[in-house]
Amino acid sequence: MTRLKRTNSDDNDFIKLVVLLDQDLKIRDGEDHAFYNQFNKTDKIKHVVVFYENDAAVGCGAFREKEKDTVEIKRMFVHPDYRKKGIATKVLAELELWAAEINYTYTILETGKNQPEAISLYQKLHYTIIPNYPPYENMDNSVCMKKSIQ
Repeated sequence: MTRLKRTNSDDNDFIKLVVLLDQDLKIRDGEDHAFYNQFNKTDKIKHVVVFYENDAAVGCGAFREKEKDTVEIKRMFVHPDYRKKGIATKVLAELELWAAEINYTYTILETGKNQPEAISLYQKLHYTIIPNYPPYENMDNSVCMKKSIQ
């Protein structure tokens, strides 16, 4: 049985998944990790989705407002043992639905060139590459993307 839960950044299951995400990103980001990590704080995020399979938290994502009509997707992660099952797609769809429900028009996100599976997923889900937005505008490793959700 699977389920999605809307919550916030105080959720213990979300916190545990973010620890795993940060371990993975530390390896992928290499020397750039300290720069990226400063923008990945999870305190005070009001919009978090956690995905459960058989009561085990195995995936997550979040968003926070970036501009009046735009949210930034953050902290997307699926436990390695559960990848290739469509979990990230379901988490992202729920985040987009939630953002649209509270009247946002666009989602944006930043991912890294060392995450080709993420780039591929986002493009498959109709995200388009845009110029890197602040604070990523001078980061060669960053790939920024955008999607209309209205």
